[in-house]
Amino acid sequence: MVRRMFDEGVRLKTLHGPDKVFDYSLGNPDLTPPTSFVKVVTNILQSNMPGIHGYMTNAGWPDVRDKLAAYLNKTIGHELKKPLDREQVIMTAGAAGAMNCVFKAVLDPGSKVIALAPYFMEYNFYVSNHGGELLVAETDASFRPDPEDLDNNITDDTRAVIINSPNNPTGVIYTKEDLKAIGDVLTKASRRLGRPILLISDEPYRKLVFNDKPVPSVFTAYPYSVVVNSFSKDLSLAGERIGYIAINPEMPGAEVLASAVTLANRILGFVNAPSLMQKAVVELLEESGDLNIYRRRQDLLVGALNQMGYELVKPDGTFYLFPKSPVPDDLAFTEILREELILAVPGCGFARAGYFRLSLCLKEELIEASLAGFARAINRARQLN
Repeated sequence: MVRRMFDEGVRLKTLHGPDKVFDYSLGNPDLTPPTSFVKVVTNILQSNMPGIHGYMTNAGWPDVRDKLAAYLNKTIGHELKKPLDREQVIMTAGAAGAMNCVFKAVLDPGSKVIALAPYFMEYNFYVSNHGGELLVAETDASFRPDPEDLDNNITDDTRAVIINSPNNPTGVIYTKEDLKAIGDVLTKASRRLGRPILLISDEPYRKLVFNDKPVPSVFTAYPYSVVVNSFSKDLSLAGERIGYIAINPEMPGAEVLASAVTLANRILGFVNAPSLMQKAVVELLEESGDLNIYRRRQDLLVGALNQMGYELVKPDGTFYLFPKSPVPDDLAFTEILREELILAVPGCGFARAGYFRLSLCLKEELIEASLAGFARAINRARQLN
């Protein structure tokens, strides 16, 4: 649905002009990467580093994995008794490549994977690519995990659970208590099944948080956990396809999973993560784009939509909003928005009907210009009621 709306935006811009169409569909960062990125890449290229454009081990450059492991020990592994080292870090072609490698490694035909709704709809494809089936566990009215519903969805075939915090599309950040509750459910279910259920934490928005909101680590909540991440959002490098898998070093058998996902990296055709980007991003681990820009856009749109009567919770992170549709049929309402030349993604695409997602990857002047259309849309929807 995201891509369909994005393509519709291209068509409408051709008809009406780019300044008359307000494309809130695709989470494609419009900020430029930090200036240090250009400097780092230029230095690497000018150094003519031997082998920089060649193959390396399928897990990635060893020195890159060493530096990334050290950084992760400070950020998501600082409460662990056993630190990460390079053996638990595999460089990948973005978080999408990372997730496909994990699923290739752990799924059998017919395996079940559970995602917490609302969730990024591409998970359906990542799971089915490897013979699995995606099941949906609900969250509560505030989009927080519902441990009881998660437990009710676990079957004998459940192999993994996916969580995404900060969440796309809601911007919700799961608390330490949320993660512990999920870990407790999976610990009990794993005992019941006689084998571990893997917990996969998808974290490309980890740095995109507001008001210094903490993003707790899944590693301390459950030992059979892996993190998949990318530099697409925080460094605005979505097209460079660079990310990683980090395996909980306290997981029994972590080395077996690391070998499996490394093999998957090769046989799925990725071979290795982009070489130049590996060397570049590892020098930028402490950096991110200007989050103040996303914060200003969020404040502008949230304030205006609230004033118009839209119901929404102000997100703690990401660059998305997930307002409630003023009519029950979110497909019908996003069509009303489209007629106002506003492109939004219906919530049913994220397994949560009755809502719609807005991406804040467009400039403030376009957001301001779109407000009249949002006002007309909700007035039209009220007349339908």
